[in-house]
Amino acid sequence: MRLTLPGLFDLQVNGFAGIDFNAADLAADHLSEALARMRAAGVTRCLPTLITSSFDRFARNARIVADSAEAAVAGIHMEGPYVSPAEGARGAHPVGHVAPADVDDFERRQDAARGRIVLVTLAPEAPGALALIEHLAAEGVRAAIGHTAATPEQLRDAISAGATLATHLGNGCAQMLPRHPNVIWELLSDDRVTATMIADGHHLPASTLKAMVRAKGPARSILITDAMAAAGCDPRGGREPSAGARRFTIGDVVCDLADDGRVSLPGTPYLAGSSLTLDRAIANTVRATGFSIEDVIPMATTIPASSVGLTTAGTVIAEWDRESFEFRVCSVAP
Repeated sequence: MRLTLPGLFDLQVNGFAGIDFNAADLAADHLSEALARMRAAGVTRCLPTLITSSFDRFARNARIVADSAEAAVAGIHMEGPYVSPAEGARGAHPVGHVAPADVDDFERRQDAARGRIVLVTLAPEAPGALALIEHLAAEGVRAAIGHTAATPEQLRDAISAGATLATHLGNGCAQMLPRHPNVIWELLSDDRVTATMIADGHHLPASTLKAMVRAKGPARSILITDAMAAAGCDPRGGREPSAGARRFTIGDVVCDLADDGRVSLPGTPYLAGSSLTLDRAIANTVRATGFSIEDVIPMATTIPASSVGLTTAGTVIAEWDRESFEFRVCSVAP
C-alpha cells in the first residue's frame, strides 16, 4: 500500500551515520551529511540533541547547529546537564558534568545557542529544577522530564510547574524500581504529559511499548530515535558502517554497537542512545501495539512537531506492507 504522509519529525537525535553531534570535532559539513542521510529515512525536521558536557563543548557545538543553514534543523534539544547523578538514571551522561538546574546557566547556554534551544530534558529532583521549569514555560521552551530518580511528589510538582513531556519513558531511570509507585507509572498516568518512546526493541520490549502506547493513547505518544552515531550503521538497516566501525561515541563517552543493533556502554547493562531510524520505529510500533499505520504515523510526524510548537515539513511517499510490517520510504519532497 502506498502512503503519502508529512515529513517525519524526530525530537531527539544525538548523531547519525557515523557522525556525533556531541563530538569535539563536529563541523557544519558533518551535520549536513548526517541530516542528508536521515532524510533518506523520511526525517525532514529534527532537534539535534546535545547531552551533558562542559559548557565550552556545549557552546561550541550549539553554535554549529544554530548557525546551520539546513532547513531540517528545527531547533536544539538540550538533554542535561540538569539530570540525576545516580547510576542507571544518569544513563550515558558523564557524571562529572552533571549540574544543578539554574536559570542563569540556562540563559548562558541559550545565548550560546543563538536562542535555538526549544526543548530541555531535566530531572525534577535536581536543585533549582522547579524554578527553571517555570522559567522555560514562560519563555516558550518545552521542559521534559527524564534521566530522573524523582519521587512521585517531585514529578507532580514538575508537571504543575510546566513540564509537558517525558523523555524516553521507561528509560533514563534505575534498572530496578519499586513495584509502585515509581517514575514510569506516575508519568504514564498523568494526562498532562506526552511521552516520547524509543521503539527499537531494546529500550522497550514489545509488550511494554504496547502497554505504554495503549495507556497514553496515540495522541499523547511520540516516537523518537535517540539516535547516536551508530544509527544508519546498523546492518539491519541496509547501510554500511563507516569504515567498518562497531565502536562509536556520544561526546567523550564510548559506546558499542552490537550485531542486533543495541548500543550500550561497554561492559555495562546501560543503553547509550540507539541505532534506530524513525521509519523503522513506525513499523515496530504498529507490529507491537496493534494500532493501525494511520494511527501511528502522527506519532512520528505532527504530534512531535506540535509538542514543541512547530510544524512538519515536506511530504514522504512510502510503501507499507500490512503482512510483513515493512515500511519503506520511497521519496521525500520537496
